[in-house]
Amino acid sequence: MLNQAIRAFKSWQYRGGRPQRWARVENRLWAILFAAGIMPKRAAALEVRGRKSGRLISFPVAIADYEGERYLVAMLGEKTNWVRNARAADGRCVLRHGRREDVRLVEVFSDDRAAILRRYLQVAPGARPHFPVDRRAPLEEFERIVGRYPVFRITTAPSSSASRA
Repeated sequence: MLNQAIRAFKSWQYRGGRPQRWARVENRLWAILFAAGIMPKRAAALEVRGRKSGRLISFPVAIADYEGERYLVAMLGEKTNWVRNARAADGRCVLRHGRREDVRLVEVFSDDRAAILRRYLQVAPGARPHFPVDRRAPLEEFERIVGRYPVFRITTAPSSSASRA
């Protein structure tokens, strides 16, 4: 019963596929905590330049580990602003979890995407209401939805003034 109420609330916060006012406030607070390194290692703040505004935008993300690599998944799908911004920035972003890490996000199109999505739902409980598949579902169910959720591998980028600009 409580899980259903939480799921309904999370869906309401992101109705229309966009974060509503309360979700934006909550995301700012989580991003501050994650950037400070206070929360779990699998959580961080992702910073990316806005493709239109040029402003640095920071928000919380859950990092999924799979076969020795780290991944980000867009829980709201293809039209998520951070996805559009990261693509416009050629994947150049910053992860903050107690320290700054210049990274490059490389979009994943391999057959591993279904397994990465499943792993993401295991480590990101807040994302579960946005997926039509249970985190314990067989891989075949995840294969049916991989096209709806962009997946990015996190690679280390050399620190440079260009990544901070």
